[in-house]
Amino acid sequence: MKNTCHLYTDLAWLWPMWGDPAEYADYCRHITRLIRQYTRRPATTLLDIGCGGGKNILNLKREFSVTGLDLSPTMLAQAEELNPECAFIQDDMRTFRLDQTFDAILMDDAISYMNCRKDFEAALRTAYAHLNAGGVMVVTPDVTIETFKQNKTTVTQSKRDGLEVVFVENTYDPDPADEQYETTVLYLIRDRGRLRIETDHWTLGIFSIDTWRKVLRYTGFDLHERQYNQEGDEYTIFACVKAR
Repeated sequence: MKNTCHLYTDLAWLWPMWGDPAEYADYCRHITRLIRQYTRRPATTLLDIGCGGGKNILNLKREFSVTGLDLSPTMLAQAEELNPECAFIQDDMRTFRLDQTFDAILMDDAISYMNCRKDFEAALRTAYAHLNAGGVMVVTPDVTIETFKQNKTTVTQSKRDGLEVVFVENTYDPDPADEQYETTVLYLIRDRGRLRIETDHWTLGIFSIDTWRKVLRYTGFDLHERQYNQEGDEYTIFACVKAR
């Protein structure tokens, strides 16, 4: 099936309905604690790579001066509306080059879109180049080979201003021998009862926890690992320190 990107283009207006920013607050507090714990320098600036609609930034800007970077101009427009005091940049997480570096970096679930080893390594090297010496990058794999649940399906419902939307998200790995899996999202959109059905399909990257460790260390990071639990799912969070 061909990849699509409706959520990041013509259906980006649905993103504010898929999870309230307050739901991101606990995760952002956890990220902030990790940065404060492991940083070897005063941490005042943060780059959010793959910031999407800016829900993490809404929480993180209480602690840091945040810059958001994303490939989708539509999502960046939402992030800027939500966080008008922050800076935003449209660019590719694999290849961007800025004229500044940061005390901290967050790479969240956008890293999943690096669906081959070459792109995965390129994104991490690019992040490393934009981190100050002694700074911390926090990165959270959405799934690893060890935590992946075949055919997992989640359903989220939302209502707002006469709209009712049901988000049905399914993950499936058709070939466990490679480093990719598929996510399919079904959007059931009812505008005052009238139904519209849309879909998205993405091929994402999945790597073993040992691959994560090896690539991050080879990139040049000192690693610290912590577990984070959210709604019954456990995630490994890497706090990656740039030694020099």
